[in-house]
Amino acid sequence: MDEPDTVVDAIRLLKDEGFDVEFQLSDGHLVCDAQDRACPANDVIVDRLYRFEGPSDPGDEMIVFALRDPETGQRGVLASGFGPSADPELLDHLVGMATRFTRDGRTP
Repeated sequence: MDEPDTVVDAIRLLKDEGFDVEFQLSDGHLVCDAQDRACPANDVIVDRLYRFEGPSDPGDEMIVFALRDPETGQRGVLASGFGPSADPELLDHLVGMATRFTRDGRTP
């Protein structure tokens, strides 16, 4: 399958593959409206990620993560600005997630 060209395409592709929860980061935990408990962001498994760069503006950088909560198996997406426009707290967790990602989808 071809790589998605836009953030919207990436999210649509992942939702079609069962990553149907939209995660948000709050106080170091991944949360969503449909979930009663929060998953520590440091425990999440990164199944896939897509990074997008704007054609001329570094402020257009975005990253989309396909995430899995190892305790519940719940799968979802987290999309965020990346680079100069990113929230510093979120950026710290995103960088941590990206370093635990491997190309074959397994965590190191």
